[in-house]
Amino acid sequence: MTATLLLQAGRQVPETAWDLIWGGSLPTQVILVVLAGFSIASWIIIFWKWRHFQLVRREGDRFLDAMDRAQRLEDAYKAILALPDSPYGRVFRQGVNFFSELRPGALREGAPVTEGLTLTQLEALRMTLEKEESEERDELSVGLTWLAVIGSVSPLLGLLGTVIGIMNAFLGIVATGSTNIGAVAPGVAEALVTTVVGLAVAIPAVIGYNYYVGRLNVVSGELEGFSSEFIGTLAREGRV
Repeated sequence: MTATLLLQAGRQVPETAWDLIWGGSLPTQVILVVLAGFSIASWIIIFWKWRHFQLVRREGDRFLDAMDRAQRLEDAYKAILALPDSPYGRVFRQGVNFFSELRPGALREGAPVTEGLTLTQLEALRMTLEKEESEERDELSVGLTWLAVIGSVSPLLGLLGTVIGIMNAFLGIVATGSTNIGAVAPGVAEALVTTVVGLAVAIPAVIGYNYYVGRLNVVSGELEGFSSEFIGTLAREGRV
């Protein structure tokens, strides 16, 4: 059979999935267009966040290497200033700047030993570090909400299209008065297309969301651990 579409019982009968899409009803086509937009947006976010987290990982490795080579807080501060901006460096600089405000000149080379931080000042330093960690987490999570929305809404849109398609199929049965499988099957098949497309859009979005949330939790854990280590360094050097 060479024709893409056959005529059966006075109507066009689709042979392929593309025939179902192009020959579908207006509500079905609108839902498919929306799902196509969701798919494009989700893949853009997936590749963007992959590049973003890769960059953060490289910056984090360089930061940790610099911290390992530093003997004292002053040495670490000088090394970090030479590195590209990163979440790790911003947390470190925020802590150092806050400490410098409390003890001006304490981190200069050859500066005399100053009085350590009080408990109130130490708690303020901890809150400052936590605030910076929260801001970095919010920045890293940009776009993930949309992946969650796309992953949850796409199957529902597909189901909506399926329900509308099945309703139209039953209305066609009532209008023609025929219950022949050849007359019913195209309408049911058209209805199921939106479900398939909805799942195809949702699955990569859900996988990407869960993967990047895991990466985000890893980075957040490292930032929290570094903040604790920063305060520990201050205590070890007698600054607390």
